[in-house]
Amino acid sequence: MRTKIKEVLQAKDPKKLIGKKITVFGWVRSIRAQKAFAFVALNDGSCFSNLQIIFDKDIGQFDFLIEQVTTGASIKVEGIIVESPGKNQALEIKAEKISILGTCNPEKYPLQKKRHSFEFLRTIAHLRPRTNTQGAIARVRSKLAFATHKFFQERGFIYLQSPIITGSDCEGSGEMFRVTTLDKKNKDLDFFNKPAYLTVSGQLEAEIFSTALSDVYTFGPTFRAENSHTSRHLAEFWMIEPELAFANLTDNIECAEAYIKEVIATVLNECDEDMQFFNQFIEKGLIDRLEKVVKSDFEKVTYSDAIKLLLDSDKKFEYPVKWGLDLQSEHERHLTETIFKKPVVVTDYPKEIKAFYMRQNGDNKTVAAMDILVPNIGELVGGSQREERLDVLKAKIKEHNLNEKDYWWYLELREYGSVLHSGFGVGFERLIQFVTGMENIRDVIAFPRYPGHVEF
Repeated sequence: MRTKIKEVLQAKDPKKLIGKKITVFGWVRSIRAQKAFAFVALNDGSCFSNLQIIFDKDIGQFDFLIEQVTTGASIKVEGIIVESPGKNQALEIKAEKISILGTCNPEKYPLQKKRHSFEFLRTIAHLRPRTNTQGAIARVRSKLAFATHKFFQERGFIYLQSPIITGSDCEGSGEMFRVTTLDKKNKDLDFFNKPAYLTVSGQLEAEIFSTALSDVYTFGPTFRAENSHTSRHLAEFWMIEPELAFANLTDNIECAEAYIKEVIATVLNECDEDMQFFNQFIEKGLIDRLEKVVKSDFEKVTYSDAIKLLLDSDKKFEYPVKWGLDLQSEHERHLTETIFKKPVVVTDYPKEIKAFYMRQNGDNKTVAAMDILVPNIGELVGGSQREERLDVLKAKIKEHNLNEKDYWWYLELREYGSVLHSGFGVGFERLIQFVTGMENIRDVIAFPRYPGHVEF
């Protein structure tokens, strides 16, 4: 029976394991060899720390093992759990038998016992999960995904798998990847008989189910054909998109704020070892920052008031600040990091800079939109109360130069039992950035897709 390293190193009562015979598997992180014995740091990915393996000449084939058990090699270890004299961990394994599963030439192995730049590690994405940083990110990402499902499931939301291929441009931006398979005999005949794209959002489909099942959420990949090379953008990324029936903008904001706080609290409680690593090596003070987010009430401010605050500040911005222009990352970070020093919910944006489906306010100038801005990242959540009035929605589709025929089914939702409803979207990778302190979004997804890069 295989024992995961986590079960040994994170045992509630380590002393009860002493003397137990176990079998562990993993990859060698390092080896220190003496004349008569050797120490191996073994990791199987189940936790951050390595398990120390000790073996000596009594094991047999000592010289052969010293030669084969190199950094990067995979091995199977059968041995006895003993108390460790070291301070770093309570237990280690006295090996009785070591089997070589996969050798590794240490002279060619790219991951040496030193710090590698994140840029270099992106060029070896097939090996970078073996690094401390990527292993920790993978575990935190997994925990955040689980916490996401747990949050919505416990509140009665139904998990919806929205389509990846769509004929609708949800955002109206036109920055979509075209999906096509032309008929070999008739090149004018496309597979779907109409333009099809990779989805930018599952929101419109979520609205369909929300008008039948009340509260639903989608959690899946989305795509943007935006030629951006910033540290905040990817061409393929994951989105969490709940849709709430019979809910106004205030209800929407309360749900989003509760979600962010709960998933962060889960990671702090259940990924302590990984978070301590990020706190020490990626961003000093990270844990304190996240704990403040969990404990504080998010600031609420209208777009108009936010613009006034930015204009009144002494900060010189690269991008202009003016009513009617969208907030840039530098504006969002100034609001959260300097003015309020905590997450900020900005509401009631000008209708011209927001999507067609957002509910028009009574002033005929703004829409019932909300963005949640957080320190270090800027926008983390974007949402709105949806336009439930058929005549207003038709007018907005026309204003955005969209084809009404493409949204016939979306309009019928307003014709057959329309209801007040709201929703929001969370960029999953941006959430991971915020929680881990990582600077570049390309380092928090296993296989980043961005302009000019589709390797691995």
